[in-house]
Amino acid sequence: MRLAQLTKCIGIDDVILFDRVEIMTIDDSSEQFISLYQSVYKNLHSAWEDDVQRPSSEAIAVMNHLVISGPLTVTEAATHFNRAQSAMSELIDRLQANGYVDRVKDARDKRKTFVWLTKSGREIFNKTQEVLDRELLENSMELLTVSERTALIKSLESIASASQAILTKKRQEDETFKSL
Repeated sequence: MRLAQLTKCIGIDDVILFDRVEIMTIDDSSEQFISLYQSVYKNLHSAWEDDVQRPSSEAIAVMNHLVISGPLTVTEAATHFNRAQSAMSELIDRLQANGYVDRVKDARDKRKTFVWLTKSGREIFNKTQEVLDRELLENSMELLTVSERTALIKSLESIASASQAILTKKRQEDETFKSL
């Protein structure tokens, strides 16, 4: 933290008062944010029940792609993920065995088979996207005043907006560099 001295003039006598004010630097702010974020995550992260197995990161990536793009063939998935068709087929088989995807014949072209998420697959995928335990978070929020909750949300909105602006600018710069 940096200390600043403020001067105050009170008029005719011009008496100068020195106050010590702490100014938080960007580095200090970042360190505190990282520390607090880790603490919140550690305390409030969502856990999986003992009887539910969390899908692998590879399976989650495939489910995410299905959510975004819709049904696709094993060949299309293999191409998208730069994997051998046999490896992608094995992954789809595991997802199907767990009830997360179904293979559906194309009504127009019976030679094509599409892979699509089941209701269970969408539910498990949505669970993988829940970073914080809602009940623990709500119980924690109950301990804050309305003004504290409002300030917290406004602060998080500010950092989310700032980070989005930085990422957008970085992507634009990367595209500009690639086009040179």
